[in-house]
Amino acid sequence: MGPHPAVAAIRLAVRRVLHDILTELKTTAGVPAATAADRVPDREAGLPASPLVLVACSGGADSMALASALAFEAPRLGIRAGGVTVDHGLQNGSDLRAEEVVLRLRELGLDPVEATAVTVGRGGGPEAAARDARYAALDAAAARHGAAAVLLGHTRDDQAETVLLGLARGSGIRSLSGMAAVSGAGGRYRRPFLQVDRQTARKACMVQSLPVWDDPHNADPAYTRSRLRHEGLPALEKALGKGVVEALARTAQLSRDDADALDTWARQAEAGVRDARGMLECAKLYALPPAVRRRILRRAAIEAGAPAGALFARHIEEIDRLITGWRGQGDINLPGKVVARRQGGRLVIRQG
Repeated sequence: MGPHPAVAAIRLAVRRVLHDILTELKTTAGVPAATAADRVPDREAGLPASPLVLVACSGGADSMALASALAFEAPRLGIRAGGVTVDHGLQNGSDLRAEEVVLRLRELGLDPVEATAVTVGRGGGPEAAARDARYAALDAAAARHGAAAVLLGHTRDDQAETVLLGLARGSGIRSLSGMAAVSGAGGRYRRPFLQVDRQTARKACMVQSLPVWDDPHNADPAYTRSRLRHEGLPALEKALGKGVVEALARTAQLSRDDADALDTWARQAEAGVRDARGMLECAKLYALPPAVRRRILRRAAIEAGAPAGALFARHIEEIDRLITGWRGQGDINLPGKVVARRQGGRLVIRQG
């Protein structure tokens, strides 16, 4: 008799990601990639050592389910499995909970395992500040242990929430693409559960008797995502019927495909709209489709020093008007003390 369907689902999701990681490592090492059925041991595949994959684990149901699946699948593929839990220090006793998570991960057989404490700043709001601190800690842990990848427990439900938050910001198709299955420097972060719903992960923990911790912040209405999770999405499902989460997750993938294609088009078109000195020519920019032109403008602003996280759609629209609605406007002030102006039929974007 096989495992419970929920356990089988999470293990399959993790197995696929681990195969992808092995294939990429072997390709980088110049070794022909083995098929999933081959399961070539590292010493035969030409890899210098068994690669290490870490799981980021808060102790919640999603990440505990992920940790259990990694602990089961990794040894079967010649991969070492470890774990990291981040103590944000935002709640009383958070250090003790981090120690409990470390013990649970070790009981699953993961090694190395560590808890790392961070100081959460205030930039961009509490949720963004905590996220920035967490990823900085995970980056440091991955570098310290030489990990090939870090697995994150974001589920299909998390993806749906991310799409709705992007829609509320009105930031364009890229914000509707949600979280990428692979992200970070060198594809460090992997999200195996983006096609797995939250209930499946919780069920997998229950049938395996895995203790989980429910973060009270996830139910705190002071946080935007919490309000969306407990009020917004249920209201949408009541009004539109079941299937909203699945539809939003599907929208994320379709939007990501479109955004990637437009980004590629913009990179290819950029060389053709610059003059011999590398200046952007307004007439040539005007001839491009708006979606392509605005991507070029955004890239130019970031290259000039504007922080990507502070550069919003309204900023790009203002720069775009220097091309499409030129009436002698003055300078456009952008984040990072970057200024955009039209000068002699050229678009000049630079600091100062």
